[in-house]
Amino acid sequence: MIKVMLMSKGSITREHILNIAFTIASETGLESLTIGVLAKACGMSKSGLFSHFNSKENLQVAVIEYAGECFIERVIVPVRRKQHTDVSTRLQSLLQHWLDWNHSFQGSCMFMDAWKESNSNQDILQQTLRKQLHTWISYLEIQISKGQQSGLFRQDLVPKQAVFQFYGLYLSSHLFHSLELENNERALFWQGVTQLYKQWQNTDTIN
Repeated sequence: MIKVMLMSKGSITREHILNIAFTIASETGLESLTIGVLAKACGMSKSGLFSHFNSKENLQVAVIEYAGECFIERVIVPVRRKQHTDVSTRLQSLLQHWLDWNHSFQGSCMFMDAWKESNSNQDILQQTLRKQLHTWISYLEIQISKGQQSGLFRQDLVPKQAVFQFYGLYLSSHLFHSLELENNERALFWQGVTQLYKQWQNTDTIN
């Protein structure tokens, strides 16, 4: 349950509103987030909240952008702080934080839940989602490329294909977990990652 927070108008900031909106969207989905629902959760009038965002679409776009910032803080920043020199360890840590990100929601990943195939350049929400997803995919591709540069992975490995395989494991793990076919330690996911590493391994470095 989302706890209604009553605050004076002067103390309510846009960031605080987005934090509450992010919690609502995390628990019940982005589509459930409306000006009315958020106003009630913030203890504000609809007109007062409307002045911040002007429309439901603008509100949802702002929440996706805020979620992107949260994703970086929860998934990427902790790994950067540890300054892993070993590419394999850094990748393992990134994958674990990625799984933990999903665990913070009652459903599945907010980005994937909200994504709908759309070729319309006028669909601002989907374009914002596309940007967030592309940024993460590109980041993972860079990590795979670093694995190649370090000699960990084969030179003929295609980073985009490797990330595609990671995403397949990620989505499968969450589906199986929701069906109670995958445990909380995500054993099937990590077994899959281990198998991928064996396929990608640069055999030239093995004595």
